[in-house]
Amino acid sequence: MTLSPIELVVSRAAHGTRVDRFVAGAMRVSRSEVARWIDGGRVTVDAAECEASARVREGQRVWVDPMPPAQTAAEADPAVRFDVLYVDGEVIVLDKPAGLVVHPGRGHAGGTLVNGLLALGLFRHEDWAPSSGGDGGSADETHLRPGIVHRLDKGTSGVLVVARHAAAREALKAQFQAHTIARAYEAIVVGAAKGGTIATMHGRDPKGRMRFTARVTSGKRAVTHVRVVAALRGATHVECRLETGRTHQIRVHMAESGTPVLGDPLYGRPPRDARVREVAIRLGHQALHARMLGFVHPRTGATMTFESPPPPDFAEALSALRA
Repeated sequence: MTLSPIELVVSRAAHGTRVDRFVAGAMRVSRSEVARWIDGGRVTVDAAECEASARVREGQRVWVDPMPPAQTAAEADPAVRFDVLYVDGEVIVLDKPAGLVVHPGRGHAGGTLVNGLLALGLFRHEDWAPSSGGDGGSADETHLRPGIVHRLDKGTSGVLVVARHAAAREALKAQFQAHTIARAYEAIVVGAAKGGTIATMHGRDPKGRMRFTARVTSGKRAVTHVRVVAALRGATHVECRLETGRTHQIRVHMAESGTPVLGDPLYGRPPRDARVREVAIRLGHQALHARMLGFVHPRTGATMTFESPPPPDFAEALSALRA
């Protein structure tokens, strides 16, 4: 999608806003993309070039001449397989298998979901510019993840939505940031879990940068609603609905409640019960599946909901623990 040059007048409500944030909000693009335009001299404030961090004042005129979108650096890989549940001009909804990494990054140069999507021809390189890196990535890193609005961990399976162009991505990102996305997960956890709401702070674990924890004095709010589906031998089948969607949120909440997700290599430990331990080994990844995803379509405004049943290995683990 190519944007046309535009002049924006700063309103009273926008007075004092950073220029990159002001332009990104007005044009529904990422701040890193606006920063690229600013670096290229394509954004001026009252006819003068500016820095991304400059603050705009009421009544100022901001002229924006967008640069052509940068091409993604990711390469197509037809060997990557997954099921597409729905596709139109704005979004792709798919069922990610456990074991598949969502986008290229450190330690995963290829073989990811993004590489598979490119192979299907559902993206055009010219439609893509770097995303804003709202999950902590830099603009260079996000150049490898066109369309990615949210992620599922490598060992987690389930429903994922991907944007087909930048405007759809920004619209979906806004819904995730406002916590209006509906998300339900199924999990098998070790021990006897209880239903209820878990509400905590959420942040990096100071003892390990790969981990997150609720045991922090400052961080982001994290809320998970847990419902017990069935008691199992040495384990519990639960449904977790996310009110917020922090990194590893369900895994952290269940582990720090004393009932870690079965097979979780980061937050769990080998179960004491030999049968439960054997099931975890056979499964080979955390027993966590994103069963349902609901969002408002970025173009039509219609509410859309997609569901996918747990995969066969999850169902086999359930069956073994019911015996």
